[in-house]
Amino acid sequence: MSYLLHEQLYRSNAIMEKLKTYSITICGSGALGANITENLARAGYGNLKVIDFDRIEEHNLSTQPYYKSDIGGFKAKVLANSLYRAIGAKIRTETKELTADNVGTLLQGADLVVDAFDNSRSRQIITDYCTTQNQACLHSGLAADYAEVIWNQDYRVPSDVNDDICDYPLARNLVILTVATTCEIITQFIVTNQQENRTITLKDLSIQSF
Repeated sequence: MSYLLHEQLYRSNAIMEKLKTYSITICGSGALGANITENLARAGYGNLKVIDFDRIEEHNLSTQPYYKSDIGGFKAKVLANSLYRAIGAKIRTETKELTADNVGTLLQGADLVVDAFDNSRSRQIITDYCTTQNQACLHSGLAADYAEVIWNQDYRVPSDVNDDICDYPLARNLVILTVATTCEIITQFIVTNQQENRTITLKDLSIQSF
């Protein structure tokens, strides 16, 4: 029996075939990117690529699907290895910093780019590139009690004031809500070609159209 039985019964065979071949590049494998990648892989997506040059630290363990024994390893590679062991998923990885010089190479061939980076500089590079190339791109981001999942044409890159700060407030429940929302928006886009934007606030447990 396939591990995808429940998903297949819910989505249909035709939709599962689409998910198997649809090419998605996830930028970032931190709180959002790693969980989005795992969620998509376990839902039947078979053509995934992850870009991230960061290594795992202890403070990542509460919101990211890594283990103490993984500390020090490249996030993208550890994630790919873990999902291969778990379900046989073959996820391509790039442990490189995305820059204005290599963005075209790293994002080449993706049907959809998912921006889950934690810094404004990288988000700006992705936003500019996907705008210029007219490439489908979905941005997923967090800030304290708030999260947003916004398509590129409606997206505004946030201020870089709080970039790269390790001790920012972040609740795991907000991460999981945002990941689930992002993944369902992706699937609905593939099935219906409709692009939906959402904002999420944890304290009032609200998911709203943007």
